[in-house]
Amino acid sequence: MNQLDRPVWASLTSAHAHLAQGDAKAKCYRPEINRFASACDDDDVSLDALARLLRPAQPVFILQVPEIGIPSGVTVVKTAVGVQMVAAERIETLPGPDRLIALGDADAEEMLALATLTQPGPFLRDTHRMGQFVGIRIDGRLAAMAGERFRFPGYTEVSAVCTHPDFRGRGLASRLSRHVAAAIAARGDTAFLHAWQSNTTAIRLYEALGFRLRCEVNVAVLERNADGG
Repeated sequence: MNQLDRPVWASLTSAHAHLAQGDAKAKCYRPEINRFASACDDDDVSLDALARLLRPAQPVFILQVPEIGIPSGVTVVKTAVGVQMVAAERIETLPGPDRLIALGDADAEEMLALATLTQPGPFLRDTHRMGQFVGIRIDGRLAAMAGERFRFPGYTEVSAVCTHPDFRGRGLASRLSRHVAAAIAARGDTAFLHAWQSNTTAIRLYEALGFRLRCEVNVAVLERNADGG
């Protein structure tokens, strides 16, 4: 199976192995890093291993191309369909009036606040440790940011692209997405990303940048039943 079909598993077993919990059948990110989890495949043994990683009131996200198998003893909180897009050409960064800055531990609370407000996807206080993040400050405020999420040999995901409502309409998301994708290409990887199938505005933006639709992806939010059964 192509690694892109199970990007969470591919990431947890390679570049992000140091951020992982679990075993050879199922893994998840440490709870302070992110809420994604994955089984290595969808047989019963792997799904049982996935279920053992889950905890009541602590939902996890499953993202993969194959239909998602649901372990016993688990509640499906939500399902959705997304799209996976891959850079079809080399994407170049573009200059702009606002300086791009590297973001890190010192910016964690502001990054979390921006992500909580704009909801680009699961984002926790230490999610920025999954990769490199850049942002734009305007009048001292974090106006927009973008960064990297899943990473495995040959591929790195562009993620957490978000702009504060007060600063939309300035092309900040486009500029930051370009910069992150260009940095990924510069180190020899191919950039890819995910968007909700219903988010046609974001999909059009990414198409304009040079990303092309690869496939649909299945997304489910799962939670362990309180009684464990």
